[in-house]
Amino acid sequence: MNKTSPPSGWSKEQMADEIIATLSDGCSLNLGIGMPTLIAQRMPSNKGVFIHSENGVLGVKGRPTKETMSPTLINAGKESISVQPGVSYFDSATSFGIIRGGHIDYCVLGGMQVDVAGGLANWMIPGKKVAGMGGAMDLVNGARNVIIMLSHFTKKGDCKLMKECSLPLTGTAVVTTIVTNLGIFEPNGTAFRIAKLADGVSRENLGLSNELLA
Repeated sequence: MNKTSPPSGWSKEQMADEIIATLSDGCSLNLGIGMPTLIAQRMPSNKGVFIHSENGVLGVKGRPTKETMSPTLINAGKESISVQPGVSYFDSATSFGIIRGGHIDYCVLGGMQVDVAGGLANWMIPGKKVAGMGGAMDLVNGARNVIIMLSHFTKKGDCKLMKECSLPLTGTAVVTTIVTNLGIFEPNGTAFRIAKLADGVSRENLGLSNELLA
């Protein structure tokens, strides 16, 4: 494995655009806090995507301007949002009924680790203070497609794609697709299938042994 000086690959904005390109027109989409919120800001209006937020909004449309900002319009991460025509508002029970009922086509979440079996760890590191899991456990089991958006390596240089997650799991066998700054990957149970690599990136830059790459 090679952890030394990998190419930088895609920017966060390019990662968001890669994910947008995979979404079907007119789908429903839930976005986790952090990096995934870039998707709402970069979503083309002609895509017809309705973005759902767990606090009871269907029809999120990126960030508002200073002139259009409203203190009552926020997402589940308490960030100010704007909304698109046709937006719907509802209570938390209805919102989670939508998720648990299988009515969300895609969710995009951040992550700390993903393994070859599609397991995801994204909510806590033992010994560190956490606010809670939020709706992640419901989303990974209720959404039809689960996309994880994360940097490929930790600050220490360890690959976040693993044979088996070592951190507490959010869900097992739930991840459909992984998008990192180095490429797009699909866990198949025994390895990660490379769907696409960023420009200038090769298998040798991924920090994974050959047995973990399909």
